[in-house]
Amino acid sequence: MPNTSLVQQPVDRAALASQIADASLLRGTFTLRSGRTSNYYLDKYRFSTKPEILRQLGPMFAQIIEQVSAEQGKVVRLAGAELGGIPLVTVASLETGLPSIFVRNAKKEYGTAKQVEGTVEEGDVVVFVEDVATTGGQALEAVEVLKSLGAKVPAIISVIDRQEGARENIEGAGVAFHALFTKRDLGVEDE
Repeated sequence: MPNTSLVQQPVDRAALASQIADASLLRGTFTLRSGRTSNYYLDKYRFSTKPEILRQLGPMFAQIIEQVSAEQGKVVRLAGAELGGIPLVTVASLETGLPSIFVRNAKKEYGTAKQVEGTVEEGDVVVFVEDVATTGGQALEAVEVLKSLGAKVPAIISVIDRQEGARENIEGAGVAFHALFTKRDLGVEDE
């Protein structure tokens, strides 16, 4: 399944975690999407806009997608939410050759008035790609949108798990959760 047209060096997870932390880890006082306050913030745009990081994430996504295909049925599409998930699902799509779907936060009020861009067929097995998971709420909302269109979504892959309930909430909803890195991998200890 992985793109073999380019010679890909094995990913050095520790070095990549360090690159992601250097690019995205901010210290201070931040309000998270969940409403909780945190003394650190992982700014997804500061790592998801860097080709040297995206290039290394592709094979990591592909490996998990291949595993999900073997265990849950052949994955035929990948999905990501606007805005932060778009570069991530794109790199996963490029690496695997699977088409991608973009899920809007809300249905647009003009043009085609769609909430999902791309094609979804009844019964399609779709893996959802996420940037940073805190509680998993946004990812689960997007999964419900995909399911309402007839997709089966057996797994969510997040680049970073903040380890604040996402795994428990996502698995509690009957969806497998995979994280490429945890906050601890990036050098963040409990608050």
